[in-house]
Amino acid sequence: MNFAVRQNPIWKSARHRVAILHEIMRAPHLLVPGILLLASPLKSAEIIYPETRRDTTVADLYHGTEVKDPYRWLEDDNSAETKAWVSAENAVTESFLKTIPQRGEIRERLKKLWNYERIGLPEEQGGKWFFSKNSGLQNQSVLYVADALEAEPKVLLDPNILSEDGTVALSSHQPSEDGKLLAYATSGGGSDWLEIRVRDIATGRDLSDHLKWVKFSGISWVKDGSGFYYSRFDAPQDGAALTQKNEFQKLYFHRIGKPQEEDTLIYERKDQPQWGIGGGVTEDGAWLILYITQGTDPKNRIFYKSLATPGAEIVQLLPDADADYGFLGNDGPVFYFRTDLNAPRYRVIAIDTKNPERKNWKEIIPQSEDPLQEVSKVGGKFIATYMKDARNRVVRYDGDGKNPKEVELPGIGNVDGFGGKEKDTRVFYSFTGFTNPGAIYQFDLATGESKLWKKPDIGFDGAAYVTEQVFYPSKDGTQVPMFIVRRKDAPMDGSNRTLLYGYGGFQISILPGFSVQRAVWLERGGILAVANLRGGGEYGADWHEAGKGAKKQNVFDDFIGAAETLIKKGYTKSENLAIQGGSNGGLLVGACMTQRPELFGAALPSVGVMDMLRFQKFTIGWAWEKEYGSSDKAEDFPLLYQYSPYHALKPGTRYPATLVSTADHDDRVVPAHSFKFAARLQEYQAKDGPPVLIRVESSAGHGAGTSLTKVIDRTADEWAFLEAALPETKK
Repeated sequence: MNFAVRQNPIWKSARHRVAILHEIMRAPHLLVPGILLLASPLKSAEIIYPETRRDTTVADLYHGTEVKDPYRWLEDDNSAETKAWVSAENAVTESFLKTIPQRGEIRERLKKLWNYERIGLPEEQGGKWFFSKNSGLQNQSVLYVADALEAEPKVLLDPNILSEDGTVALSSHQPSEDGKLLAYATSGGGSDWLEIRVRDIATGRDLSDHLKWVKFSGISWVKDGSGFYYSRFDAPQDGAALTQKNEFQKLYFHRIGKPQEEDTLIYERKDQPQWGIGGGVTEDGAWLILYITQGTDPKNRIFYKSLATPGAEIVQLLPDADADYGFLGNDGPVFYFRTDLNAPRYRVIAIDTKNPERKNWKEIIPQSEDPLQEVSKVGGKFIATYMKDARNRVVRYDGDGKNPKEVELPGIGNVDGFGGKEKDTRVFYSFTGFTNPGAIYQFDLATGESKLWKKPDIGFDGAAYVTEQVFYPSKDGTQVPMFIVRRKDAPMDGSNRTLLYGYGGFQISILPGFSVQRAVWLERGGILAVANLRGGGEYGADWHEAGKGAKKQNVFDDFIGAAETLIKKGYTKSENLAIQGGSNGGLLVGACMTQRPELFGAALPSVGVMDMLRFQKFTIGWAWEKEYGSSDKAEDFPLLYQYSPYHALKPGTRYPATLVSTADHDDRVVPAHSFKFAARLQEYQAKDGPPVLIRVESSAGHGAGTSLTKVIDRTADEWAFLEAALPETKK
């Protein structure tokens, strides 16, 4: 599908699909019945933390309330003092972790289990097939091209040779329609900043094209292959690329062979610094669709421009930002959208641009009881993926939205794919579950039959585990679903090391999915629990609204309720329970461990939003104001100040054993959040409390594109930390 922004790139990137979030623990050869290995209690008094300067003169006045910020100086990630602090903290963390005997064996098991071939969904363009493949332990997956689906592929682009340490990632790629050129975007060191280049597919050589300061952008070719549309920002000030606010995004057209300075500016809004502007060409090449967002609010605007008419003006088709509109495709002047307009669980509508008045809109697929997660318009059909209690079901419709037929899936799990073109007769999709590494299937659009295409060969016995789904009451009585994955013979006496994971924000749905990290956690005797909190999208827009802004406390209550349920039902005890989350999930962990520190034995907050009073002042942080509110507003400040993890810490409190993690190139949630939180946590931790440490990764960012070597090292450190912090599971 040539349309590069079927879902808005800013929205998807800022909401980041959580495939990058972190997982969990334990090795099969240790699971010997009758053996009990008890970890020794951990004391923070045994660790000498680095001395961290406190500047008591730094304070802000928020609507009549003075708030001190003694660690403000840690926001300057370029200062020598901050760099020295990071180095000292990493040294303390490393000296602690290296004493944990399980660390090495966990790392070796991760390497061994990860060493299997992984193939991505194939895509056809210009008679050629493109797909990614990782042979096993490659830091980055390699892009291949083949003349036919089953023909011998050849390497088209190997990101592993672009840097010595594997930290340059292939973030996105798009072949031209004739299959002759490949536009591809790379990111370095984990940053969200992208550089776009163009490769001749026949020769494998790059052309002269080189585009910089690209971020949250798609790549969308015009039909004749003469160039493509992309989005960029102005170059930041020297030394401020990882912290400066990202505002005034612009849409450009790049003509192949021309320098970036000659790119054509298609659209900008000097009066709207917070508008995200993306653009994509429809499959028939007739239209340019402009996708306009403001922050991470799902409500967006849709504009369009005729590419068949020279000098055509941009038409503001949906200018009101009154709903979420996801462009699906078109039949000539008729545009199809997935939308939550008057349908919080989403529906599909058609708008004839020749008669665009709302009274003329047609409903193609009505709202159902289950949220409509994704829709593909392909091969004259609509393929609709629904969520049913945080699981996927798929329905195939005719082009008019009639004749629905359920697609038979391999089991209970998560589906991805079904993309393609109107001429296609088959599409591909992947299916995975918590203990199922998944497979890729061909789907016949005419018959509705699925045929296995590729299945990984991995040394993990998923049959030894059971996945349960329970529903539990939150503080206000709302029923919240939670998946629990455990060995079939796990004792229900509260002795199990248990990892509780959550996210709860930005309308992101947390669905069943396989990860090697979690597989190793399960192998080592741990239980995995995943709570589908309010703030996510598991039950549509209403579920999201119930956990955002002034209702954010509901998310924390849901997570605390999940922990209490696990304890009440005998899966674990407080001293055996760890909590984990990244980004918005890092905020979740930070808020819950400060509100209920006695409830948890350990915490793993990763790349978290920890300072809720200043998040909007860095990079893309302003975009989250639609989700959280802003300390600049008097009505938002009290709640933000109340749950902000950095500000909620109290002196002398016994907090759970904590390993904070962040990265030096995280320019989405800048590392200052974690720096300040960790510094104050170390200052306030009770003298008899367990360790509270911070791990700062170098040449890494928010998560996407992180080299496999670094992922393995980080996971081994996290699981080893938990094994040292939590009592051993009985076996």
